[in-house]
Amino acid sequence: MYQRELLPIIRERCFRHKAILLLGARQVGKTTLLKVFVKERTDKVLFLNCDEATTVSLLTNRNLKELQLLVGDAKVVVIDEAQKVDNIGLTIKIMVDNMPDVQVIATGSSAFELRNRLNEPLTGRKFEYRMFPISTNEIYKTSGYLDVNRLLETRLIYGSYPDILTAGGDARQLLNSLTESYLYKDILTAENIRKPELLNKLLKAIAFQVGAEVSYYELAQMVDSDAKTVERYIDLLEKCFVIFRLNGLSRNLRNELKKAKKIYFYDNGVRNAVIQQFAPLDMRDDVGALWENFFISERIKFNHYRRHYCNIYFWRTKSQQEIDYIEESDGTFAAFEMKWNPKKSNTSFPRSFIDAYPVAGQVVITRDNYLNYLTEST
Repeated sequence: MYQRELLPIIRERCFRHKAILLLGARQVGKTTLLKVFVKERTDKVLFLNCDEATTVSLLTNRNLKELQLLVGDAKVVVIDEAQKVDNIGLTIKIMVDNMPDVQVIATGSSAFELRNRLNEPLTGRKFEYRMFPISTNEIYKTSGYLDVNRLLETRLIYGSYPDILTAGGDARQLLNSLTESYLYKDILTAENIRKPELLNKLLKAIAFQVGAEVSYYELAQMVDSDAKTVERYIDLLEKCFVIFRLNGLSRNLRNELKKAKKIYFYDNGVRNAVIQQFAPLDMRDDVGALWENFFISERIKFNHYRRHYCNIYFWRTKSQQEIDYIEESDGTFAAFEMKWNPKKSNTSFPRSFIDAYPVAGQVVITRDNYLNYLTEST
């Protein structure tokens, strides 16, 4: 089992008179993490699984007295899959405001549902964290340099979900089960989402364009829909932690692309499952896109767990000058180019970008140096 980076963060944040919210896609390991946390505790823990209808009923629209009876002498209350409970934000607010010696921890796999039900009641009363598939740094800290490099090709093709890396089973079958049964469940059950076939077509279109600029209008034409519907579906997929968007950076130069955007998957395995492409790297023509998707998603994990807040972009001009990935932090910019082949590490960055922006660093990411930007020493 890999050591998850959020575990010490949750330990440190406990008993500060705030709820702890743990959000993330299905099957990334939220429940497993909290079971490890609970096992460590020496005080009493109440673990409430909201996949069970009885538990949902116990938490729905309860007053303080009823909640006090439910909690009893427990010091930690874990509410797993909290988005399934109506008005769960108000329920947690009552606990936080009236049970100062009790720590509430809630998990949710559907960000748009959970946030809609939590944000207003819990304003100023929560610590919120996102959990991702297993990160490069989690593998490095658990099993070292050799293992993280040994798993690189596996992760580029099959991704980094815990079951893929730890179960030792058929990775392809596990991924197909994940994408068909779990990953989109929150979206397909959401209000007014009645076209799963459109969702599948859209995901395939996005998967084939990883690393390339996308247009909602062009995607709509590809899937026989309209741009507003496509944008709405993309927004939902992003809120359910399936994909994320990068906008083009455009501030200084007249020929920068102002409305450009790219879409990436949080996990390479999910991307490959969508298009049913699991061929080895030496038989593929999309290795560059896989490498780009992998590094950017891993960098997002690395920054999030470190609470390193930055704006993220790509950059491109009408004359086809471009930079794959940019981080803006405290007014300065770090620029990254991704090249799978280490022999291309001498790639130069556009002079026009360096002259126009305060660039604090620029680096070409290859498989020889990527660990320098995704790991830290224990």
